[in-house]
Amino acid sequence: MAIATLIERKNFSKPDEVRTFPKGRIEIVNVGGEAVARAIFEPGWKWSDCVKPQAGTGTCQSPHLGYVISGRMHVRGDDDTTMDYGPGDAMAIPPGHDAWVIGDETCVMFDVTAAPTYAKKR
Repeated sequence: MAIATLIERKNFSKPDEVRTFPKGRIEIVNVGGEAVARAIFEPGWKWSDCVKPQAGTGTCQSPHLGYVISGRMHVRGDDDTTMDYGPGDAMAIPPGHDAWVIGDETCVMFDVTAAPTYAKKR
């Protein structure tokens, strides 16, 4: 992990990078030598339908460590374990999973581990 040498601030109103995919996007700011992502998933978003084509893997291979701001997400691991996440939940999801938005509310979350690789076009 990089150690910041200066006090620094970035705002998600002006992200350094935006990656889009059907029914969602990931906004990335680089701060303190690290990438932090705000992920926005609209109702109907499902990783295997919306991100898999650009990821080129059978399931999501990005680890996720983050925090859910709004909406709900269902995650199913390759080992068939499942977990639902909602507002206020901190999450840790290992590589090897599918996920989808539950209900009709946009799911917004922050992720501090997946930003470097998530939804990058091959």
